[in-house]
Amino acid sequence: MATAATPLEAGRTRTRTGPRDGVVRHLGADDRSSTRVRIVDGALGCLARQGIAKTTVDDIARAAGLSRATVYRTFPQGKEGILAAVVETEVARLFSSLAVAMGEATDLEDVLVAGMVEGARRLRSHGALGYLLEHEPGAILPFLTFSELDRVLLVAGDLAAPFFARWLAPEQASRAAEWAVRIVLAYCSDPSPYADLTHPDDTRALVRAFVLPGILALRNDAGSSSRFISTSRSISSSNRADRPIQPTRPTTKGAAQ
Repeated sequence: MATAATPLEAGRTRTRTGPRDGVVRHLGADDRSSTRVRIVDGALGCLARQGIAKTTVDDIARAAGLSRATVYRTFPQGKEGILAAVVETEVARLFSSLAVAMGEATDLEDVLVAGMVEGARRLRSHGALGYLLEHEPGAILPFLTFSELDRVLLVAGDLAAPFFARWLAPEQASRAAEWAVRIVLAYCSDPSPYADLTHPDDTRALVRAFVLPGILALRNDAGSSSRFISTSRSISSSNRADRPIQPTRPTTKGAAQ
């Protein structure tokens, strides 16, 4: 849907190889007196009740307790601009809550469990997101497939990776964060009867059985590769030092004679 493309483009931080252009901007998510946030929250209420198609700027203004003119002064682009701000603000709020939960972790297993549980709870309890997935999936699903999903994962992985970096090298931290995000999205979009990621015990069992072993193997492989390269260089240097110097073969005719 055209109106939803803008916020995800705004949330994109970089390509796989390009430099980081920025992160999701803080929009005063906790400032309840902010006109901008009042409009965003009003829009969220409307989306949770009636979705995107039926929501008008007048609906949002009434829900926010503001005049239509005030809404347009804040968002000259109207509904499209409001929807972009809704996505951006909700992403900022999500990662603010994840930062609190993951920042309290004391080991790699705990940071995985904390992040996955908090992420699953926020996504599963989000009224507007739930309504859209049920009644207007076309507004959401295009951004959870193919290249658009890659962009979502890049943003999410970049923002979550620093919490993994306490126990993993930077590249490993990014891969672990992206993997955790993929798992949360998969389980939230298609719930399993065997694991409820909103439940800490279920999530910890999943992490211990499948996620953590893979991440530890990734770390061990990297360590083995580094040791192999270091050992190979050492052996190569040693061989060069111990190798006897061969006499130089004469190259001129006179010398040959």
